[in-house]
Amino acid sequence: MSSLILLLLFHRGWNDAFPIVAAAAFWIGFGAEIIGIHTGYLFGDYVYGPTLGPKLWEVPIVIGVNWFLLIYTTGEVFRKISNDYYAAFLGACAMTAIDYIIEPVAVALDFWFWKNELIPWTNYLGWFGVSFFIHLIYRKANFEKANPLAVWLLMTLILFFTILNFTVTSS
Repeated sequence: MSSLILLLLFHRGWNDAFPIVAAAAFWIGFGAEIIGIHTGYLFGDYVYGPTLGPKLWEVPIVIGVNWFLLIYTTGEVFRKISNDYYAAFLGACAMTAIDYIIEPVAVALDFWFWKNELIPWTNYLGWFGVSFFIHLIYRKANFEKANPLAVWLLMTLILFFTILNFTVTSS
């Protein structure tokens, strides 16, 4: 939650569009997780553990925040690309790669559990599709997208989960 607060403190594009995009990223990501948990569609067959805190419809509330943070920070990385579809494609690729880094750590720390303890390829396909859609919304919205903290926050997150991959998953 502190990452969200810091990111918002450095955000400069406060207008009517920004909170709508933030809410869309939260609710589309959160809604995709609800569908995933209850049907197995989009990401595969998984359930959330207790580690991520309070849940709404069996999905931790912080998951919606994480969808927004990842969309915002990866969107910042590709903001100077003029083609919205290409930028959304690259943002979705980045988010899918980040999910690949996070998955083993998340399982090891009881964030979520996969059926048969196997991360299905549909998880990554689902991540790509959902994040591409949200990135398009982000790109089409008319607000200032430059945030000097966003790239640093994203690099910190990637470094954090990469290091954890060598510590918590190797035992």
